This record gives sequence, structure tokens and C-alpha cells, in this order.
Amino acid sequence: MKIAVLNGSPKGEISVTMQYVHFLENRFPEAEFKFFDVALKIKSLEKDEKAFGEVIAGVSSADAVLWAFPLYYLIVCSQYKRFIELIFEKGAAPAFRGKPAACLTTSIKFFDHTAQNYINAVCDDLNMNFFGSYSAEMNDLLKKKERQRLKSFGELFLKAIKEGTPAIRNNKPLIAPEVVFEPRGIKPVNAEGKKILIIADNLDENSNLRKMVERLQQTFSPPAELIQLKDIDIKGGCLGCMHCGFENICVYEGKDGYIDFYNKKVKTTDILFVAGAIHDRYLSSLWKCFFDRSFFNGHTPALQGKQVGFVISGPFNQIANFREIMKASIEMQHSNLTGFVSDDLENSSEINAALQTMASSSVAQSKLGYIQPPTFYQVAGAKLFRDAIFGRLRVVFQADHRYYKEHGMYDFPQKYYKWRMINGILVSLTRISFVRKEFVKRMKKEMIKPTANALRRTE
Repeated sequence: MKIAVLNGSPKGEISVTMQYVHFLENRFPEAEFKFFDVALKIKSLEKDEKAFGEVIAGVSSADAVLWAFPLYYLIVCSQYKRFIELIFEKGAAPAFRGKPAACLTTSIKFFDHTAQNYINAVCDDLNMNFFGSYSAEMNDLLKKKERQRLKSFGELFLKAIKEGTPAIRNNKPLIAPEVVFEPRGIKPVNAEGKKILIIADNLDENSNLRKMVERLQQTFSPPAELIQLKDIDIKGGCLGCMHCGFENICVYEGKDGYIDFYNKKVKTTDILFVAGAIHDRYLSSLWKCFFDRSFFNGHTPALQGKQVGFVISGPFNQIANFREIMKASIEMQHSNLTGFVSDDLENSSEINAALQTMASSSVAQSKLGYIQPPTFYQVAGAKLFRDAIFGRLRVVFQADHRYYKEHGMYDFPQKYYKWRMINGILVSLTRISFVRKEFVKRMKKEMIKPTANALRRTE
């Protein structure tokens, strides 16, 4: 039995993810694992038809495919994303059709599900027989229980391959929108002195995107600044080297124009719009590279206080996973999501109205400094990073640690001494039967009592 392992780590073999695959390789000697470092070698795979052909030949001759990768910014890294784009661009999809497939990810369990959902959808688009996903925490191999769990996953995957177990398809084929957008009805929105920046994918490649972006740009008075990704000097994707963890200094510092652009343009704007076209189940790999490279800021909210909106061309509303990724990423930045506008709405009138609304609301919200209250994405994500940075990742992300200390982000519950004392007393008292009955009886009124003062305030 041959299994083609598509390695999605830019670090190639020197990757935590690959150690999990080697664990499976050692435990199941009856299976032959063939490794392809597609993320590490993406530049050559783009330019060298022979090199790309060798990978596809390896997939074609394999009995199954294992997509194995670390998480980068809620999904796969840009290099892996580019490989997936090449599969479709170069007509290599037939090599994947009908192949059993599985997904193995390593992370600290922050949005591992959206990355796995993405690969699941890609496999469905390639008409593969998707078996399932395995989410490994980076240190799971050190734990006996987790090694046993991974072994069980491997056994089940090999069994599914041998028996040809049919998969449950989780994603319907995408249907491209048919609307030809015609901009009209622009009502100028006073920018109120706010700096507004639109960053767009290559507008020459998509007429709907170009017209939507130009319509949005001209809605503001004065017009918003527009910059295309192709005009930003980006030499390459995030390497996962962690060089930035110590002082927020990227290994690309001084080697391209990305960091200066991000610091001088993105961080200084008040309102930011991300514009791009759907490529498979996400934006382009170039957009993914842009997001990945922002990791030189570490796990800190570099876009705090900004208004962020999205202009998308393609079947956006059919990809709930993509919406979740973008919403979560904006919340984690302590920014405010002003909306999504795509050309898969009903008609041009609806698109024009949506663009007009997003423009006016972004200025109004920026003027008030309004940021939506955090939901589960930000609250849970902050606690996950808080614990990881305080603990074993501190030595790697020292810049994060300093930021978290300075901004009171180490808000561990055991620090709340008042409530620790109150809880200790109340827990002891409620063990007495008549006290517990009285406590339950009065609980509803006691829960709203603290709000009385707030309701009387006028500020």
C-alpha cells in the first residue's frame, strides 16, 4: 500500500508535523509512505514542469493521499495554498480523483477545525474519498494516550483504504455567480478625515472585482487610497522560522518591502478594506502570503481599533468556513468587522446598496471608535494564547510575553482573590440544606442586583 504524503510545512522534513507522519510510518510498516515537500519547494514546482509532474505522478501511483501540515493563520500556509492552486491551474485534478484522503494537522488547537474544513472541501472539489482529519497538539507525541489515539487513527485510515469505504461528502460543488456588476447610484460619503485604504488582488484578472473596488473607492470623499498586492514587494511567504518571536523582527527585514508597507500603510490606516477573488475555497495564495507575513507582529492585535471590510468576487456566500476564518481573524485583532460584500448577491442593485452601506457604516463606526463586543472567537482565542505564551512558548515568543504583561493580558482567574474568598464562603454555606434552598430562591434577583447602579448612570 502506497501513501503519498503532501508535506505542507515550509520547513520541509524539519517539521513537527512530519514527526507525526513518521510515527505512523513506523507503526505501519506494511504501508509505504512517499514524502513530497510541496510547501518547501513551491517555487520550483511553479516553474519546473518536470518537478511538478513528479509530485503528481507520485499521487497518481499512490493508493491514498495524506495532507499533512502545520496551521498558519487559521488555515494552511501560503506555499501549500499555492500548490493547491497549481493542481487546478495545471489540470492535475484527475490524478487525485477517487483517491482515499486524510488530513493531519499540528497546532496549539487554535482554529485547527477551519484548516481541516478547508482541506476537506478541497478534497471534495477534487472528487477524493475523504476519510477524516486528525488534530495533533504539538506535544502530543510525548503522551502515551495521544500516541495510542494517533495509532488508532492510522489503523482506521488504512482499513478505509483497503476496504474502499465510501466517504460522506461534506461540501457541494461551488457555483460561480452570474451577475455582471454595473456600478451606479454612488452617494458620496465624507471620510471625516479618516485614512481609508483598499488593498486588492490583481484587478486586471477580474472585471467584477475591479468595478466593485473602484465603486467603493469613489464612494468616499476624498477617494480611498487603492493599492494592489502585485505592487507590494513581497519576496516570499512566512518560513515558520520563529525569528520574529524575540523582538518582532522578521527574517525578511530589509530584504523586501512588505514590513515597511505593513507598518507605514496598514497600521496607520483607520479603515481597511480587503478585496480579492475566490480561489478554490479561500482568497488567492498571494493574499494568504500577505496574511502569513503579518505574523512578524506575533500573537498581538496589530490592527487594534481599525474598521475592516471585505469585497469578494466569487461564490463567497457558499463558503461558510471562509467567512468564519475572516471573522475570527478580525476579532483576534481587536478590530471591527464592517461587513462582507460579494458579487454573488442577487443583482447589481443589491451589490451597489451593500457597498454603499459598508462605506457609510465604516466611517460612522470609525468616528465613534466602535468595536463590536468580543465573541467566542476572541475570548477563547485570547485565553488559549495567554496560557501558551505564559507557559512553554514564552521562550520562543518573548515579544508576545512582554506585550501580554504590559497590557494586562495575563488575566488568570486565580488572581481574583476577592472572588476566590467569596466563592469559598458561599460554597461552604450552600452545603447546608436550608441555605441552599434560600440561595436558589434569591438567585435570580441577586443576579440582576449589580446592574441597578449601571442603569441609573447617564454616561
